[in-house]
Amino acid sequence: MTNSWWEIQVLCDAVLEESMFWRLERFGCKGMSSQREDNSSIIAAYLPKMSSHVLDLSALALQIKQDALCFEVGVPSIQWRLIDEEDWASGWKAYWKPQEIGDRLLIHPAWLPLPEQTDRTILKLEPGVAFGTGDHATTQLCLEALEMRLGEGADTITIADIGCGSGILSVGALLLGAKKAYAVDTDPLAIKATQENIKLNSIDPARLEVAEGSVEVIVDMIPAPVEGIVCNILAHVIVELIPEWEPFTKPETWGILSGVLLDQAKAVTDVLEENGWFVSALWKRGDWCCLNIRRMN
Repeated sequence: MTNSWWEIQVLCDAVLEESMFWRLERFGCKGMSSQREDNSSIIAAYLPKMSSHVLDLSALALQIKQDALCFEVGVPSIQWRLIDEEDWASGWKAYWKPQEIGDRLLIHPAWLPLPEQTDRTILKLEPGVAFGTGDHATTQLCLEALEMRLGEGADTITIADIGCGSGILSVGALLLGAKKAYAVDTDPLAIKATQENIKLNSIDPARLEVAEGSVEVIVDMIPAPVEGIVCNILAHVIVELIPEWEPFTKPETWGILSGVLLDQAKAVTDVLEENGWFVSALWKRGDWCCLNIRRMN
């Protein structure tokens, strides 16, 4: 098969899910999805056949097992097989179902028929290969925190979304009533996915500006300090970025941070406090947490 892909499936403890996404992305996978069953995650990832040899896959399996040892959890089950182009393009979608988030949102895969009746706000999503389907605990926690923030008066709030992935948090914020969002990601495929999701949800592109890059780009994009920051990426990246937020924040700015394991929360909190922030609330789900933060006035 000239247009063949490796399908890699990993069954692991749910605490490993985020690190598995990171590990598989570094390996070169072009699309990933996950499905939660009790305390386990089933992750499917896809890689062009020509990009990797069976020996490389064996080395990947060893790295994944070593990751599990570091987290002191059970050894994951890993398997792979070759599939054709058509199967890879649609196969991962079979794992992803509509997801109710908080009290107001319904995350809905773009390729499925819309529900005939719902009192929820529908967020149609085509994540492509970008992170953010609403299925992961960190994304759910961020959306629930946004729902709490974006009540009455939300139409005056602007959001900075750092590491936007599929754009799910920015799009969700606008559907919940925010005035405007600015989104950045270092991955061009994430930018493409976010732009697609702007169209899918019939959002005026002027309300959601998206660009490739990180904090230095968002500083140039934003004409005035924002009311809120959302950042759902890995803890060590958040720690590196915190000192760079000063130019686009003000004393009233709040933040919603996730991608942080419970045992990483103190390290992140220490850096926040060193840079004039404090944690007003910590929400957790499984081994993951979401930090709701405010400026120290």
